[in-house]
Amino acid sequence: EMNIMILLPIVLPVIVGFVLLFLPERVFKSRQSLLNVTGVSFIVCALLALYVISGAAGDRLVLFDLVGSIPVYFAIDSLGRLFAGIVVLIFLMAGFFSFVYMAHEKNEKRYYSFYLITFGVLMGLDFSGNLVTMYLFYEFMTLASMPLVLHSGTREAVMAGLKYMFYSFCGAYMALFGIYFLNQYADTLDFVAGGSLNMEAVVQSGNTQLMLIVAFLAIVGFGVKAGCFPLHAWLPTAHPVAPAPASAFLSGIIVKGGVLAIIRVIYYCIGADFIRGTWVQTVWIILAVITLLMGSSLAFKEKIMKKRFAYSTVSNLSYILLGLSMLNATAFVGSLLHVIFHAIIKSALFLFAGALIFSTGRTKVKDFVGLGKKMPVLFASYTIVSLGLIGIPPTSGVISKWYLAVGSLESGAGALSWIGPVALLVSALLTAGYLLPISIRGFLEAPADASSLEKYKEPPLLMLAPIVILAVLTLL
Repeated sequence: EMNIMILLPIVLPVIVGFVLLFLPERVFKSRQSLLNVTGVSFIVCALLALYVISGAAGDRLVLFDLVGSIPVYFAIDSLGRLFAGIVVLIFLMAGFFSFVYMAHEKNEKRYYSFYLITFGVLMGLDFSGNLVTMYLFYEFMTLASMPLVLHSGTREAVMAGLKYMFYSFCGAYMALFGIYFLNQYADTLDFVAGGSLNMEAVVQSGNTQLMLIVAFLAIVGFGVKAGCFPLHAWLPTAHPVAPAPASAFLSGIIVKGGVLAIIRVIYYCIGADFIRGTWVQTVWIILAVITLLMGSSLAFKEKIMKKRFAYSTVSNLSYILLGLSMLNATAFVGSLLHVIFHAIIKSALFLFAGALIFSTGRTKVKDFVGLGKKMPVLFASYTIVSLGLIGIPPTSGVISKWYLAVGSLESGAGALSWIGPVALLVSALLTAGYLLPISIRGFLEAPADASSLEKYKEPPLLMLAPIVILAVLTLL
């Protein structure tokens, strides 16, 4: 079924973004008129995306043939709809939050331009119908989101942006190398549930080991975006220098692009059966466990709040990768649930950091003593999402971790199958150690100089509302 509507949520935000980028400043009489235009654009793009997501799975739209018989085309399936739905939610929350936050930043128009373009590209990534289309949009995603990292224009931001770009491109090229071989040995590059690798052709050619190396390169290459060891170092550099709403979008959504790409390659192209029980699965599990514990430990030691949350992202994405590496249904469910919960929770954490930086100008964890009494709604919301990330009932985080742990034990990966649950428990303790002290100090401790808190109050409603909504969703 051909459906031209699929194009709208992909193309429209990109067009609006570029128009906004090249319009001269004088077109907008005031900052308010810029916000009005941007706000309407956000809502229209989100509604179009929701329309496509709610439509019939199985719709497809071929744009053109790239080389010979490889089409660039979009198709709607359940996995794409799941990821696209999360993108829309966080796009709106971080977008409206930035209307207040960006008041103190320069180049607001440019920021909203690239924010919209990135949204369109992410829709293209989620609705890609085959590996080549996905690869194109995966590269566009890096280019479109890089200006969000560079935004402040400081030397630190520029270096972080370049680091982000180099790491992402290196990873993508590793994965591209794999696509060349898949094109030879797969029946199709379209996404087929269970994989489309032609096992007879692989075995006859004697290239089984080569295909395992290809699978491994794809996992490590796309794993760069998901902050997987050993190529994780860009993430704690890039996320803290971006404006807080951009950090929320990067940390909640963009990194999930890497997760989506890994699921597509392993579960929809190569096939989970091909790597089950091989060295690829073993090394993948080990890398995920190393990243998981390392991210939590570094977050525990980090003093600057946004950097602490960035290390936490490294750790939490490895929960997802650990579940995927177990190659069974229970752990897979846990991974997909954690994709949703982590997007909601981590975006809320970065928006919380942004609200505090906006209200107080402070960035270090120790600076927020006693502020809970002045900003009870903000700190209460933070506490709820923190409990969600640790995985304490009745928050959502406990459910994804349960599936991950049970799936890990069911995986039959020998000694590695029980390392998963142990690592999850250790990481949960570390997570409690780096998140809860902020609440405890905020609510229960008094600063040495009480008068220093007099001037603080809850952040503006447009800032507070997205954080409260995300906190409620964490419970739901």
